[in-house]
Amino acid sequence: MRLFVAAALCLAPLCLQAEEIGRVGVDWVGNDIIIEAIPDPKVQGVTCHISYFERSMWDRLSKGNWFEDPSNASIACRQTGPIQIGAIDKTPSGEAVFSESRSLIFKSLNVTRIFDQKNQVLIYLTHATELTDGSAKMSISTVPLYNTGQTKTP
Repeated sequence: MRLFVAAALCLAPLCLQAEEIGRVGVDWVGNDIIIEAIPDPKVQGVTCHISYFERSMWDRLSKGNWFEDPSNASIACRQTGPIQIGAIDKTPSGEAVFSESRSLIFKSLNVTRIFDQKNQVLIYLTHATELTDGSAKMSISTVPLYNTGQTKTP
């Protein structure tokens, strides 16, 4: 339990960065698609927009699944200013940029940044983590690094 609390506290700053930009109602029971903007904390000039489904109270009552939202999400990341890359993880597994709980404790929506050094591209992957079965639902977006002062490694 302590490990879970420690992990949650470490991810707390990642959760605070999202700003709701839009909300679109999709049916008469109040289910919505939420769109949030998330600036990359280590790459100035890059903003990601994530869209995901949020269940209404009516939907939760009628289906009996109170504490969980679907894993579906989409992401688009773009250059929104001059790009300045900070100290980012350049390993193939990348690093977490954002995480948000999608259920009481067992599921979260994550954004991971991966640096493709050969092609000079930042890749942003959104995916859900689930305790038991994982999730194959994912989406990626890329930001090419043109004129950023970064040089290719031969």
